Amino acid sequence: MKSFGTMLKTELKLSLRGMDMFIFAICMPLVVLIILGIIYGNKPAFEGADYTFLQQSFGALASIAVCAGGVMGLPLVVSDYRSKKILKRFQVTPVSTARILMVQVAIYTLYSLVSLVLLYVVAALFFGYSFSGSWLPFLGGYMLVMLSIFSIGMMVGGIAPNTKIAGVIASVLYFPMLIFSGATLPHEVMPQRLQAVADVLPLTQGIKLLKSASLGLPVSDMTIPILVMVGLAVICIGISIKFFKWE
Repeated sequence: MKSFGTMLKTELKLSLRGMDMFIFAICMPLVVLIILGIIYGNKPAFEGADYTFLQQSFGALASIAVCAGGVMGLPLVVSDYRSKKILKRFQVTPVSTARILMVQVAIYTLYSLVSLVLLYVVAALFFGYSFSGSWLPFLGGYMLVMLSIFSIGMMVGGIAPNTKIAGVIASVLYFPMLIFSGATLPHEVMPQRLQAVADVLPLTQGIKLLKSASLGLPVSDMTIPILVMVGLAVICIGISIKFFKWE
C-alpha cells in the first residue's frame, strides 16, 4: 500500500506538470458546458419535455473527462514509459503489472471526479441546473463507465509496442467517441442513421446509463448499457494484464 501511495503521488505530480489532462479533462468539459448553457439555458430538452437541455446533457458532459483520461491519457503514458525503458526498470522490482496500471487508473479517476464536481457547481450556480435523479445510481453508473472506458486505455497502453502506435489507436478511439457518442453533440439531435452508428461506441452506452440515472428514469431500462460496460471492462482488463508488454 505504501509503494502504491508513493507511485501515485509521483505520477500525479508528473501528470499535473504536463497540463494535458488539466486542459482536456478539466477545462474542456467546462467550456462545452458554458457554451451549451449560454445557447440553451433552461430550455426544455425538446417540446413537451419535463426536463431541461442541461439536465439531459449533464451525464454526457461528465463523460468527457472520462473519455480524455481513459482513451487518450492512460495509454499514451504507459506506452511512453515503455519507450523510455521505465517499465523495463520496473520489471526487475516487486512492482506488478496490475499496480502500474491501477496507479494510472487512480490518477484519471481523480481527474474525472474533480471534473464532475466542477461541472455540477458551475451548472448549478450560473445556469440554474438542478439534479433531478438520484445521486447513488448516478455515481454508481459513473464509476462503471470509468471502469469500462479506462479498461480500454489499459488494454491499448498495455499491448501497444510503442508510443506512435498507441497514439494512433487512441486517436481512432477518442475522437469518434468524443464527437458521436453524445459527449459533445447530443445523441438526440443526430440523424437516425448516425445514431445507429453511434450506438456501437461503448461510450454511447455509458452516456445512456448516466442520462437515465441523472433524470431518474427506470434503471431496468438500462440493462444493455450495463452489460456492455461490464463485459467490456472484463475483457479489456483481462487482455491488458495477460498480454502486458514491459518493453
